[in-house]
Amino acid sequence: MKILAIAGSNSDTSINRQLVTYATTLFENADIEVVDMNNFEMPIYKHQTQVESGIPQEAIDFAAKIDDSDVLLVSLSEHNGTYSTAFKNVFDWTSRIKQRAVWNEKPMLLMATAPGARGGLGVLEAAEKRFPLHGGNIIETFTLPFFNDNFDKEAQKISNKEKDNELRKKVSKISSVETILEK
Repeated sequence: MKILAIAGSNSDTSINRQLVTYATTLFENADIEVVDMNNFEMPIYKHQTQVESGIPQEAIDFAAKIDDSDVLLVSLSEHNGTYSTAFKNVFDWTSRIKQRAVWNEKPMLLMATAPGARGGLGVLEAAEKRFPLHGGNIIETFTLPFFNDNFDKEAQKISNKEKDNELRKKVSKISSVETILEK
């Protein structure tokens, strides 16, 4: 199984990257790639730019990574209740590639975390509504509130046993879905 893990943040200290990276460790016998949004910097989407210059290679490369994966793990950072600008720009450009759905119907575990009580619930809710319109096959969702209290930064894992067990069950479910799809 090939897993593409995406942290929807360009922060060098992204807590969503920490969460999605931890989630990858819960899969057995998987080929894993964690992408860095900083590798997909391109002009802010503008129709005129697209007409004049076409789709940036970075968007094409991002789409190819999705196409080359079996499962997507996406952990979104929340900026003012929605996606980070870095993620939204990559999403926007990728959505402009002709004859493709951004997520290409790949099974997805959609996640978010934040330092506060809602744990990125606003961005998670926005993505749950939007992603299926762009080929998002969301199998499970997970949110981790109070990141600094529930994630052990030294051990790089969830320290809250209840939330850790919840994530493990959801990883197990998406692993089972992938097994079914392989048959």
